[in-house]
Amino acid sequence: MVSYLKQFIIRKKMLNSSLQLRFLQLLHRLLTNGYPLWEAIETIKWNRELVKPAASILNSLEDGLSIEEAFEKAKFHPMITSYLHFAKRNGDLEGSIKKCAAMYEYRIKNTNKFKQAARYPLILLFIFALLLSFIKQSVLPSFQDIFQASPTASSTVQLSIILIEMLTTITTVLFIVFTILLLVWFLTKDNLPIEKQLKIYRTIPLYRSFLRLQTSFYFATHFSSLLKTGMSFKEILDHMTQQNKLPIISYYTRQMTSELSRGVHISSLLTVFYFLEGQLTNIFSKNADAQSLEKDLSIYGELLMEEIQRKIIKVITLIQPVFFAVLAGFIIFIYITLMWPMFQLIKTI
Repeated sequence: MVSYLKQFIIRKKMLNSSLQLRFLQLLHRLLTNGYPLWEAIETIKWNRELVKPAASILNSLEDGLSIEEAFEKAKFHPMITSYLHFAKRNGDLEGSIKKCAAMYEYRIKNTNKFKQAARYPLILLFIFALLLSFIKQSVLPSFQDIFQASPTASSTVQLSIILIEMLTTITTVLFIVFTILLLVWFLTKDNLPIEKQLKIYRTIPLYRSFLRLQTSFYFATHFSSLLKTGMSFKEILDHMTQQNKLPIISYYTRQMTSELSRGVHISSLLTVFYFLEGQLTNIFSKNADAQSLEKDLSIYGELLMEEIQRKIIKVITLIQPVFFAVLAGFIIFIYITLMWPMFQLIKTI
């Protein structure tokens, strides 16, 4: 519990997302123009808003920390530090920063789109909750007093009160259960073995599809970048195992390393991992030389990135229509509960 709260506090203190993106974009621009890393970060300090993160990174580098650890200490997002971990070994800091900035920019854009898409549904949900509470507490009890002379209308009002009470109770219970499950998951996630985490992920329909694409993207991208250094497959897998920012990748590559030592080809190993796309097996099977494999993995990583973006945008665009359809159903239900007693009363006249 204490460790989780500590991590939560650290996340809350994380550097502003827009500042992180600006830092990465400016750093990439300076590196592209021939600045060494140290001088590039010194130059970034000219920007008043980026003085603190730049100074923190320089101090960390002076203390002997790696660039990955320096950015982590400066409160950069784990996605950024995971890219920098591989940049230490592949030597392509400029390329890693460029890809990292592009990925993080996509993340910010999608987050903003989600907030915009969810804003109006949340406002409407709040208004609907107030309306439902008012109807349940004031309108329907008044109807019950008015229609006491008509047993049929009175019983219909009573039924309406019961139905609205059931709707409110079910919605509240579902919300509480969902909140508790999320809280329990965040509290226990770090203590669960990765095998159990993967089993849980596989039970979540929408998320498992996205996670599979994301895991395949990271595997293809980082494997491709390390191939440029001339490392063997085993050395690449060992390096990917050592990082802790991508636990699924670390778990998979650990198993691959063990099987490679027994003489099993990597293309055969990829077929047994659920969160790696089958196309990776085909890419490793058809490429005999490292240069062609590096090229194909790089292209495939870009295709996966486009597919991830397409799926995210599709989900975001569905949020409002689905919510409005559900809300419309609730409004029609309330309208019927209010009008039906009147119809029953009219029949008695």
